[in-house]
Amino acid sequence: MRDTILKKQPTLTGKNYIGNALSAKGTTRFTTFNSQKNCSNTTVFIEATKEEIEKALHLATAAFSVYAKKTGKEKAFFLRTIAEEIELLGEELLEVYKVESGLSEQRALAEKSRTIGKLTDLAAYIEAGSWVEPYIDTAQPKRLPFPKPDIRKMLMPLGPIAVFGASNFPLAYSTAGGDTATALAAGCPVLVKSHPMHTGTAELVASAIVKAVQKTGMPNGVFSNLNSSGIELGELLVQHPKIKGVGFTGSIQGGRALLDIAAKRVEPIPVFAEMGSVNPVVLLPKELGKSTLYWAKKYAKSITLGAGQFCTNPGLLLGVEGKELKYFTKLLSEEMIKISPQCMLHPKIYGSYEAKKNSIIAQKDVEVLVNSNVEEVPNFARQMLCTVSGAVFLQNTALHNEVFGPLSLVVICKNKTELLQIITQLQGQLTGTVIGTASEIIENNAIVSALQHRVGRLIYNDVSTGVEVCPSMVHGGPYPASTDSRFTAVGVGAIKRWVRPISFQSCPNKLLPKALQNDNPLQILRTVNGPNTSLCNA
Repeated sequence: MRDTILKKQPTLTGKNYIGNALSAKGTTRFTTFNSQKNCSNTTVFIEATKEEIEKALHLATAAFSVYAKKTGKEKAFFLRTIAEEIELLGEELLEVYKVESGLSEQRALAEKSRTIGKLTDLAAYIEAGSWVEPYIDTAQPKRLPFPKPDIRKMLMPLGPIAVFGASNFPLAYSTAGGDTATALAAGCPVLVKSHPMHTGTAELVASAIVKAVQKTGMPNGVFSNLNSSGIELGELLVQHPKIKGVGFTGSIQGGRALLDIAAKRVEPIPVFAEMGSVNPVVLLPKELGKSTLYWAKKYAKSITLGAGQFCTNPGLLLGVEGKELKYFTKLLSEEMIKISPQCMLHPKIYGSYEAKKNSIIAQKDVEVLVNSNVEEVPNFARQMLCTVSGAVFLQNTALHNEVFGPLSLVVICKNKTELLQIITQLQGQLTGTVIGTASEIIENNAIVSALQHRVGRLIYNDVSTGVEVCPSMVHGGPYPASTDSRFTAVGVGAIKRWVRPISFQSCPNKLLPKALQNDNPLQILRTVNGPNTSLCNA
């Protein structure tokens, strides 16, 4: 029987933010779901109409002409104010987050901290100014056989960006998360399609962004938040000629669909989608034999962390048959079974996990080592560990796909040649990990090198879960881990997705952007007539 329906949060309206104004012209209504209590939440959300989408896009386009010219200091002030307003949301944000996601308060606090940290890090980054990569090559009118013109280059924002909220990160990868924060930092207005699983969380964060827009004097339309329970609104956004780029975190199916829509436009636009990954782990025998229990405990926790609902979940463990791998697998099974099942984000995600788990079990020659037999609770995922031979894995590509949840597959290779063959046939991944001693990692350079070419982040003797947000982090990888392996979705470098280079040739100094003017009025680092970057004037 369902628990009592939760009381409506008093400040939630269920409306869309079309620029700075709340709007609810639609007739399609929906609610979010509390997967912990297995009941619907009571706030009714109103889906945005085509008319509201057009209004938001009109405002965003008008805002772009103003916002793109804002200085780094002005945009930094805006980002810091967003961070302050999110903090002021207080306990209500945490409560709505929890009832919509089934996640803990600790996780909510961690995500909020990460979101605020990203905004403040970006503020400092754009305030310094040099991220626009100013290059200046001054004229050489006497050069022979032809004079050289004055040419200067920098990065400029693309225009309005559509951002899709992620199901598994209601804060850090959603309304004010990485895609939105970096697009705003770059000088691009943002239209967020809030995720239907945590629309209330999105509305609260959107209210904080709108307050920051008003407090800092940013143009109306620099941000909008649009509710939707289906895919139609997202398709309309990506198809619309006023949208100039897309940020997405989710499934391969969803990301690929958006990529195809964007490619078919009269003016194709970039789609930066972070999608599926099984995050292979190579287990080398010497290190495995030396610290078997340590690695078994560490990987049991990593596989089941957050009910396996991380894009970096280690879903594939690769090793060569032998006593070390056999003993590790035994201990890993024992450690995994000790861990209590955890609540998943939504019944749909739980149902998908169960279906994919059963599909893995049904594959020929797959052996189940761990299948938690605790009493089934609605939406709580029971962890699973399976094993299969390397030969079967190579032949059966159905075993190569991501299972979003606490499941991992151990592939037992007959030798290193088969292990190398498996790695070279894997699709692109967010991460790849090598567990080994220093000497055996060197001895297995071919395997490590092959893994490096399949991933965006290569990890040594650690777990893939837990993405450190810093300038050196790459969260992306070869397709289908992401749609463009040249970029990261995490860290200040993610801002580069929302800009393009532009050159100015023989432009009068007064007409140049300040970043390229002769006397360097912004006092930023620039490259002038050569490879060295400095504060020098042109």
